[in-house]
Amino acid sequence: MGQIEWAMWANEQALASGLILITGGIVATAGRFTQWYFGAYSIVAGVFVCLLEYPRGKRKKGSTMERCGQKYMTAVVKLFGPLTRNYYIRAVLHLLLSVPAGFLLATILGTACLAIASGIYLLAAVRGEQWTPIEPKPQERPQVGGTIKQPPSNPPPRPPAEARKKPSEEEAAAEGPSAGPQDNPIPVTDDVV
Repeated sequence: MGQIEWAMWANEQALASGLILITGGIVATAGRFTQWYFGAYSIVAGVFVCLLEYPRGKRKKGSTMERCGQKYMTAVVKLFGPLTRNYYIRAVLHLLLSVPAGFLLATILGTACLAIASGIYLLAAVRGEQWTPIEPKPQERPQVGGTIKQPPSNPPPRPPAEARKKPSEEEAAAEGPSAGPQDNPIPVTDDVV
């Protein structure tokens, strides 16, 4: 059985917790909770987490489905180099970002989810995983002359290759003319009952 790539799970968990932080922050700020500034912090932290986690990392084996518009954010995340590539740093960053949001009831769910994502990133880092961007593969354009083949001359179903050989002129003359009316061996009547 293959190994689990924990970073993929952590990425999905962190992205969802960023959205939950934003939602809880909006509720706390719009509701003018007594500590609404933690709600404002949660909005900013949630947006940062979502921007950091939006680009998926490339899997070691198999293919990775790229998110819509990921290539633009991948370029930004690649600029920070080892700060975004190393999962130890991401684990500590997410844990530190989650602490202030834990002081408000509206944002505590996002805090818990982000702390869980931090733990999963720590597990991924211990197992030696790191973030690598999904690079677009260069499209190989087929040669126009090399891919065009002659279409079949007769429609399907086709007889086997041995039977498809064209008869020689002598055999064709012996068979007689192939075009013209044919005689029906069964008599046809037009009696309508």
